Formats: sequence, structure tokens, C-alpha cells
Amino acid sequence: SKEDPKTIERYDTSKLFDMKVLNRYNDMYRSSNLLGHQLLMARRLCEAGCGFVTVADAGWDMHGNQNSLPRLTGMEPLGNQVDHAVSAFLEDVEERGLSDKILLVITGEMGRSPKINGKGGRDHYGNMTSLCFAGGGLNMGQVIGRSDRQCAHPATEAYGPKNLLATVMHTLFDTTEMRLRTDIPSTVSELITDGHPIPGLL
Repeated sequence: SKEDPKTIERYDTSKLFDMKVLNRYNDMYRSSNLLGHQLLMARRLCEAGCGFVTVADAGWDMHGNQNSLPRLTGMEPLGNQVDHAVSAFLEDVEERGLSDKILLVITGEMGRSPKINGKGGRDHYGNMTSLCFAGGGLNMGQVIGRSDRQCAHPATEAYGPKNLLATVMHTLFDTTEMRLRTDIPSTVSELITDGHPIPGLL
């Protein structure tokens, strides 16, 4: 690699936890690619002109069973890795003058239940989840929306996948100037014609 060794070190998350311990859990079998290494590769791909990069991070499915990390002790290694790797990515991108050109989106396919299950874990939950945007020319440094006291339902306006996708679309195109082909699937065209980006970000 021609990458500066200091940059590689900056992204390194291998010292934050013992991979042998984490690999005892079946849900962690995909975790051989540490998050820091993946985000460094993502930055290099974006810098080379790749338009869309997906990075996956395993281990968050904390049901409290034998396949998943314990809810209490599992949060520390996973959370520390995200904190370290994402900070390294954002600082690196900013130093390279790419903050407005690269949009980082952190999300999952669902939230976690506010109620702890009988095994001490949290199950899949569709009513609430968190979402993070960084860069892409969006207005940063703010928290939009809040939950009720139980973290069970939105206490402010609810935003869903269509709002997420519409926000991303608006960072890529001036949607007011677009002309859409008639053969574009309606699931895509409606994001542009009818989709509403999350207010306050644009």
C-alpha cells in the first residue's frame, strides 16, 4: 500500500478489543474486516471516484442469546470501534478537502426494542432507530427529532426510509432541474418528485 503508515495507524481499531473473544459469538463471524480498515478502504474508493460504498459492521444484534454479544459488555468494544473509526474517517476526509463531496450515512435496517427481553437483550424494533449524516454539504452539528421517554415512539415528526433516501438524492442532484425518463421505476422517481428531505439538513 502507498498509504501513509500514520494514516493506517490512525484507522487501526484492532487494539480496542480481542477478536478471539468476539469470535466466540456466531453473529461476529463476519467481523474479520475491522471497521477502521473498511473505512480506510472506503475513503480510498471515494477518492478514486467510486460513487457509492457500503461498509458493514457486525455484532449489534444483541438479543441476549448464545449467538450474540452480551448487551452490557458488548456495547463497549463495538461503540469504541465506531467512535475511533468514524472519527478517523471524518478527520481524514476533512484534511483532504473532501467533506462536502463525501456523505457518510450511518444507520441500520431497524432499531432495538426499548424493553429488555427475558434473556437480558433487546430485540428488533421498527418504530424507532437512530440515523447519522456527516458531510455531503449538509448542515452539521445538530440533533433533529426526539423520542418519548421510553424511546418507544417519536415525540416529534417521524422520518422514514423515504426521507433518508430523498435527503441523499438531494445531495447528489439539483432535483428541480432533473428530467426523468418515463421508464424509471416509480419507487425511484417518487423519491425525486414526492420525497421530502429531512428538514434542517439542506
